[in-house]
Amino acid sequence: MGIEVGGFFGLILLVLDVWAIVKVTQSTASTGSKVLWIVLILLLPLLGLILWFFLGPKG
Repeated sequence: MGIEVGGFFGLILLVLDVWAIVKVTQSTASTGSKVLWIVLILLLPLLGLILWFFLGPKG
């Protein structure tokens, strides 16, 4: 059961990370800022997602 639960949360995290990256690319932030946010989300999937949610570019 532990593998299924971990896989489920991993899948949800992957979907949320992809969504965050799409939102970053659609934002009006500078290209450099977008690249930094995308790298942060890719290197630190959970922490990067949380930081982007509170501090990242919106709109």
